Amino acid sequence: MVLALIAAVTVTAVIVGPELWHRYSDRVFSSRCSVTVGDETASLTAEQTNNAALIAAVSVERGLPARAATIGIATAIQESSLRNIDWGDRDSVGLFQQRPSQGWGEIEEILDPYYSVNKFYDGLIKVSGWQDLPVTEAAQAVQRSGFPDAYADHEGESRLWASALTGNGGRVNCDIGDADPTTARAFIERVDLDFGPGAYSVEVLDVNSDSTVLGLSPGDGESAQTPQLSAQSMREWAVSVSSVQSVIESSYEAAGWLREDGLVEVPTAEGSPVAGYDGAIVTLRTAPH
Repeated sequence: MVLALIAAVTVTAVIVGPELWHRYSDRVFSSRCSVTVGDETASLTAEQTNNAALIAAVSVERGLPARAATIGIATAIQESSLRNIDWGDRDSVGLFQQRPSQGWGEIEEILDPYYSVNKFYDGLIKVSGWQDLPVTEAAQAVQRSGFPDAYADHEGESRLWASALTGNGGRVNCDIGDADPTTARAFIERVDLDFGPGAYSVEVLDVNSDSTVLGLSPGDGESAQTPQLSAQSMREWAVSVSSVQSVIESSYEAAGWLREDGLVEVPTAEGSPVAGYDGAIVTLRTAPH
């Protein structure tokens, strides 16, 4: 009987294990990022942090207050653990577990994080007085979840991430592995996707054998007029997307982040290529040339 039970468990592990691993392995072994505002700290995986950065950036692009980012991030934590997944309850998919059968769009559309985030905000701004509602009530008004009070569990951590990512104070620190080479063009495309074309102007400040230094400051695009668009918020956003965008340094004024060392002070040496630049400075690992 005992041997039969062991055999049954083993077979179940073989059948179910790969699927469970596919769904949950990143929660077991993963690079981590943290955000600190005052004496409060919260942490996420690097994957989750990248998605939180996207959710916050889209709120900025739309000219919404930081409260919208707090609600959006809290909702995605509850619905998908801040992961753009292709499965869920019944036909739910994506960051917000939106259902095609409920009119949210086609599966392929919902799995596009920019589409799903914008659909969430489309619903949020239609909620009367959403800015003054408790986070869980505002989220529930959009999502109509079977667990209407669950969003409140994530309000505190979401507020910290939203604060840092919209330039309202706080620092992001990521502990991640080595960066694969990227290109300045790929990074700029991501900036434009998240914040809108022209939101940030980008200047190449220096090119080395295996890295490129960019300067970013609010540009003249339509979304560049929002108060959350700043060199400070860009510094924190760049750290938050570093796991997929090959950022190795991000700084503004004397506050910086190095991929190898974490948070540091980075006074600009007089005469360096970035001396006197009034904006965020982001260094990318690029292919040797």
